[in-house]
Amino acid sequence: MSHLNQKQSTIEQSVSISGVGLHTGESVTLTFHPAEENHGFKFRRIDLDGQPIIEADCDLVTDTSRGTTLEKGNAKVSTVEHVLAALVGLQIDNVLMDINGNEMPIMDGSSIAFVELLKQNGIKEQEADRDYFEIPYNIHYSDEENHVEIVAMPVNDYRLTVMVDYNSAVLGSQHASITSINEFSDQIAECRTFCFLHELELLLEHNLIKGGDLNNAIVVVDKPVSQEELDRLAKVFDKPSIEVKQNGILNNLDLRHQNEPARHKLLDMVGDLALVGQPIKGQIMAARPGHGSNVAFAKKIKQAIKKEQKRKQEGRPHYDPSEKPLYSTTDIMKMLPHKHPFLLVDKVLRKTETEIVAIKNVTFDQYFFNGHFPDEPLFPGVLQIEAMAQAGGVLILSNIEKPSDYATYFLKIDNARFKDKVVPGDTLVLKLEVTEPIRRGLCMMRGRAWVGSKLVCEAEMMAQVAKIK
Repeated sequence: MSHLNQKQSTIEQSVSISGVGLHTGESVTLTFHPAEENHGFKFRRIDLDGQPIIEADCDLVTDTSRGTTLEKGNAKVSTVEHVLAALVGLQIDNVLMDINGNEMPIMDGSSIAFVELLKQNGIKEQEADRDYFEIPYNIHYSDEENHVEIVAMPVNDYRLTVMVDYNSAVLGSQHASITSINEFSDQIAECRTFCFLHELELLLEHNLIKGGDLNNAIVVVDKPVSQEELDRLAKVFDKPSIEVKQNGILNNLDLRHQNEPARHKLLDMVGDLALVGQPIKGQIMAARPGHGSNVAFAKKIKQAIKKEQKRKQEGRPHYDPSEKPLYSTTDIMKMLPHKHPFLLVDKVLRKTETEIVAIKNVTFDQYFFNGHFPDEPLFPGVLQIEAMAQAGGVLILSNIEKPSDYATYFLKIDNARFKDKVVPGDTLVLKLEVTEPIRRGLCMMRGRAWVGSKLVCEAEMMAQVAKIK
């Protein structure tokens, strides 16, 4: 059973939190405001003229080098992933966020401050249903150069597993996972960002962590370091002294979990995937992810959403070859009078009272290809119409007590159009819809057939259901 909320939500009232930006060092205040249904996540730069708004959208990402940066026009907001992860983890859908600078406050380097603030403030359920994107098929992403592999798979929840090989004697290989987004607040939200000492030194050298403090990051030391260097870092961060613990972590922090770095990678991924712009139902597995790959994967999911929206607008049914059919060929032969070689429906995937989705696999060994045509075998248009009619026959006859006693006969075909070739190896996805109530055995139907995403045939048909004498 899914643990996902079915209604959209926002927050009870406006609430603020202040801190410094990790990279800019600027003091900023972030204010969360309630928002109307279907608003989504948006940032508003209240320190700029016109108070421009930037949507949480993967297509607006301009930098992923040290966090995720969104930019629209002359306005940008940086390090948005921890804030967005908190919102997704709490299943909050609609929030307007005011920020008086260009970077989110880093707090302790995790999402926990945002989670606790929002929970204490209260979450309000709204009337509109949540519009989940249910992962319809496996969506893959890979980056060979950085050895990144990510896949999203269909499942009726939001599950996430992250595996990371840090190539480090200290951290080794780690993995983290959640089996429901409800686990985020307790298991993931408090996990802080981390870096290796050599990365920290490089960032300091280039003045890139002006808001850095040893209280908002875990520093991993996986190579020998001199006392002189430790003394220098102590001076930079205004600490009496710094030393390396036995587990290779600077003595600034104690780990909250043994695999805290991997859990933080998972946190980042939850935040970055919020940029898809729609809550997800699916299982995601990622090996060695980072902000760049997270955003690239979010863009792939967003492309899949657009394809699914287009498919639904066109009325094109989804077809998964591994889907268990509602009716097999054997079942269909018990309903239709047609038999080999003139049975043109191989299986039925789905059926309602007024609609059916069926499959015809076009194979080269079918008898008519010898003469239609020897040099360019084509599945005849008249047989495409016949295949649709047979699928329509299954729809009608499946509702009759003894379907084998009845047959459907063509009376009329209107507006038949053939839009592309159908050749051996193609799979015809057939969809028939009853367009008028059945009266005196007369059936009016609209039939369409697709190969992949391409509509290849359509027609309006009238048939008579009659008892076989």
